[in-house]
Amino acid sequence: MNRVTAVVVSWCNEHDTAACLDSLERQDYPALSILLVDSGSPDGSGPRLHARYPKIPFLQLAANPGCAGGNNAGMKQALESGADYALVVNSGTVLERGCVRELVYVAHAHPDAGAISPKILCYDSPNRIWFGGGSFDRMRASGRYEREHFVDLDPAERQVLEATFLPACALLIPAETLRTVGYFRDDFFSQVEDAEYGLRIMAAGRRLLYAPAARVRHRAPPRGALPSAARIRLRERNRRRVVRLHYRGLDAARFAAWFYPTRVLLMAGYAMRGELIRARAVWRGMVEK
Repeated sequence: MNRVTAVVVSWCNEHDTAACLDSLERQDYPALSILLVDSGSPDGSGPRLHARYPKIPFLQLAANPGCAGGNNAGMKQALESGADYALVVNSGTVLERGCVRELVYVAHAHPDAGAISPKILCYDSPNRIWFGGGSFDRMRASGRYEREHFVDLDPAERQVLEATFLPACALLIPAETLRTVGYFRDDFFSQVEDAEYGLRIMAAGRRLLYAPAARVRHRAPPRGALPSAARIRLRERNRRRVVRLHYRGLDAARFAAWFYPTRVLLMAGYAMRGELIRARAVWRGMVEK
């Protein structure tokens, strides 16, 4: 049986991380191990979680390297320990029983898969879809969440679909992908790092797959909630990085023609509403390298 290591990165998120770890411990896949990574949480939650789950291997990072760096540290340790798959799991998720088994089943059935995502549902409204397949939007240089906030009309659906974008919220990655494609880019920190990774996986000739029979519930921000200034800055900066890394010619021009006018309007809108911190974050995302 193939060995799976679930990587759970926590930063000052003790309660939700505990619920995530509990759901992993309830999985019915015997060859599953869990690795808890604490990204230098200043509130002491990392050592407390380690004490609460002493049987779960624990990796303490000295500082917060973001979602990308934290997941990378965990996946590297998983690969070194002989895992056949790394399962990146957001600490704000809860996996339904059978999720890991179903993801591995799909991986076996599709050996050309570079990464596989489950169906991701809203935690507080589990009949609502948060991620039901994904596509990469080349004009916006970011991932698009298919069927977001749609009612989950077919909880028993099993048809595996190809995607061009998968979120890092819950992602099964074969060891072969890690060896040949590598990891998330550390310099992205967070935001859009999953879209960039998917582009590299597809460029290497491997597919991104969506497996709806595997199910996860995610504690996502409420619909319509304003993003933090940090998230805005990273999102806009990393979109531009994706373009520098992967675009040429007309694609890059199309992105610029969409990006800069819309970001100026976004920045002006925040400023007019008195959201000066967010307005500055848009500007920083437009100019930072």
